[in-house]
Amino acid sequence: MTAIARAVDIRKSYGDFQALHGISLDVAQGEVLCIIGPSGSGKSTFLRCINQLEQIDGGALWVNGELAGYRQSGNRLYELSERQIARQRLATSMVFQRFNLFPHKTALENVIEGPVQVLKRRRAEAEEEARALLTRVGLGHRCDAFPVELSGGQQQRVAIARALAMRPQLMLFDEPTSALDPELVGEVLAVMRDLATSGMTMIVVTHELGFAREVANRVVFMDQGRVVETGTPEQVLSNPQHARTREFISAVLS
Repeated sequence: MTAIARAVDIRKSYGDFQALHGISLDVAQGEVLCIIGPSGSGKSTFLRCINQLEQIDGGALWVNGELAGYRQSGNRLYELSERQIARQRLATSMVFQRFNLFPHKTALENVIEGPVQVLKRRRAEAEEEARALLTRVGLGHRCDAFPVELSGGQQQRVAIARALAMRPQLMLFDEPTSALDPELVGEVLAVMRDLATSGMTMIVVTHELGFAREVANRVVFMDQGRVVETGTPEQVLSNPQHARTREFISAVLS
């Protein structure tokens, strides 16, 4: 199958701290890849590298068939401009732990901001699609609500609709339920299940092992900036081969 994202030997450091030690992963079109692991294991950093919010220090990354951040001419690589990187970034949309909605804009206005300002689409067309997306995430009746009038789960669902409005090839989720009260987690996961069923390519950093078991095609366990284990949910979550994976899953489920 076609790889929407391909990481080869990705390395990233912050000063003397090496956050990623040679990460290599392919994500196929239509695949749902869940990344699990302890805090500080490099999961979010890896997502931010894919979305070019962080510049890699080594290796190479392709997203939607393009070499991320660089143009190759012969044997030489040339860094892309900020404008060129912004264009590449349109292939992905990222949903963060915090919702990052504009507090002075309604749910509908938040969703149409990117399509109108960045993609230069007609406002009427963007509004029509935004209403459909908000309905899809169960918020068609709250189009005119401001973020302060919405629960955390509802705000995160608006954030998902906003990400979808950019029509990405790849959706990135960085622990999208970690900031939510426990009773609100289910409504966000239900939207993500619907996306997975529809064939959306997704990389999900999550601590929700039940969701990973149910929805993922593959699960990756990371620790200390390395991929320790990868396989089907059954292989990684029910029959892990590495002691560190077993230790982590046992701690999460205890």
